[in-house]
Amino acid sequence: MKAMVFTAPSVVEILDVDEPTPAPGEVIVDVAAAGICGSELHGIQTPGFRQPPLVMGHEFAGTTSDGRRVVINPIVSCQECDLCKRDLQNLCRTRSVVGIHRAGGFAERVAVPETNVFEIPDEMSFTTAATIEPLANALHAWHLANDPDAKRVGIIGAGTIGLVCLLMSKLQGAQHVSVADLSDERLDVVRKLGADETGPALEGEFDVIFDAVGVPATHTASVEKLRPGGATVWLGLISDEAHFNSHDLIRMEKRVLGMFAYPPRDFQETIPLAMQVETNWTTDFPLEEGAGIFTELMNGRTDVVKALLRP
Repeated sequence: MKAMVFTAPSVVEILDVDEPTPAPGEVIVDVAAAGICGSELHGIQTPGFRQPPLVMGHEFAGTTSDGRRVVINPIVSCQECDLCKRDLQNLCRTRSVVGIHRAGGFAERVAVPETNVFEIPDEMSFTTAATIEPLANALHAWHLANDPDAKRVGIIGAGTIGLVCLLMSKLQGAQHVSVADLSDERLDVVRKLGADETGPALEGEFDVIFDAVGVPATHTASVEKLRPGGATVWLGLISDEAHFNSHDLIRMEKRVLGMFAYPPRDFQETIPLAMQVETNWTTDFPLEEGAGIFTELMNGRTDVVKALLRP
């Protein structure tokens, strides 16, 4: 079958690969749509978490061999430890991720554990289904912030994760959402999707801030722009350095929360919510063109917010 394979630092190629062989408890999914994630664009430039050769792709939906229309939760956990039993499978100490530690959705077919398969409504398009994974990140971030009365929300970064944080904040009742990014093209997109204020930096004070970039400057800004008692959730993964004023954190009781993916309950809850979200921020490409579009996005192309590969 055809697959897009990460073969070397900053290199992906369309190759012929072996058909997947399901292990006990696994099913084969015929992939209908798979989203390219920003973490993949950054992650392959300096291999570490991801190691070549690898078929990436952790945001995907398709059809099982018995005809079910499904979306895949890519977090594979042990299902038995203390954290898994508390429905914190995303924090399982031995977790793995489809598309990172094992073959993922940038292929015609993929084998996944049956426990990671979630059925989707017949009326849901595969375009919408492929956005469930990033939307689940945004829902989990909202839950972590734990401020259901948040009125002013700030978002740093207008890539996919920043965009879904905007959409989810609006769904959850935020009255004013500001989005900061250095790309005018991306700010145009978030304005059309309901951002109340945009610019190169956040201005003012916020109840909750989502850092969807993850560099020292955005970490600093995410703390500085919080109101006393506010919370910032860090979703971005570009840098492993964290810079902020710890005295401000202590004296103003601000909260900094790290976030990785989502527990199954948040993934499940996102499925019906996804039906309420516009998908005009996605762009379809045939899988055969995947290596070219992936490379362009990795090298800075900004007019495509979310590329979906269609085998």
